[in-house]
Amino acid sequence: MAPAMVEQLEPWSQLEDKIVLVTSAFSGLGLEFCLDLAKAGCRIVAVARRTDRLNSLCDQINKMDNPTVVRSGGSPRAITVELDITANGSTIEACVEKSWNAFGHIDALVNNAGVRGMEQCGDYKHDRILTGVEIVGRGGSIINISSISGLNRGQKKGGVAYSSSKAGLDTMTKVMALEFGPYNIRVNSISPGLFKSEITQGLVQKEWLKNVERRTGPLRTFGTTDPALTTLVRYLVHDSSKHVSGDLFIVDAGATLPGFPIFSSL
Repeated sequence: MAPAMVEQLEPWSQLEDKIVLVTSAFSGLGLEFCLDLAKAGCRIVAVARRTDRLNSLCDQINKMDNPTVVRSGGSPRAITVELDITANGSTIEACVEKSWNAFGHIDALVNNAGVRGMEQCGDYKHDRILTGVEIVGRGGSIINISSISGLNRGQKKGGVAYSSSKAGLDTMTKVMALEFGPYNIRVNSISPGLFKSEITQGLVQKEWLKNVERRTGPLRTFGTTDPALTTLVRYLVHDSSKHVSGDLFIVDAGATLPGFPIFSSL
């Protein structure tokens, strides 16, 4: 398909000069979001605790050959901001100020940071997200990355803390949409299914899981992060979604619809 036709049918394929802050950007979904958004023309604020890997990511983005992006004054297309999002308010404010000083504003926030795996109730940890009008200050989009574990389907034993935190995040998304709407900030969440990542790469190679994928998934595949998730993130960053807020997007290829647990022996 010709590029002009793609841009007409999918205007979110080009996001020139959108400024996007992505948390937990050093690996997994965060890293993939950063790279894909940069390819679409965005400027990236990559946030995480692991600055060594963030620097490598930003170097890669700043060396990208993207003819659709016009650089002004040699300014970088991606910057690194070190932040532990469990930090206190003043530390987070300093992170936001650094981001604003670099690019002048922030158009979108991708809240991607969260706990890994399952936690026991006695050692409860919840997802940490950045919120507030100070992040997306002139109107824009907040995208919370949730999980199918927070839905009313697909729960499994051992996930009390994790699933509860994701369900809470989904409810928080709706309330944030109500509260931030007057500031022209839309808030949505994405609940991914099982995608190959740094965390799951061993699991997705298991033959029994491939059997579950083939026999219980409506689409007979779990899909891949790109384009399943990256395209949706682009859409929610783009102004085409300016009337979309308070929604929970499930991206699991319908895998949780049959009601079978993912560890089924099928």
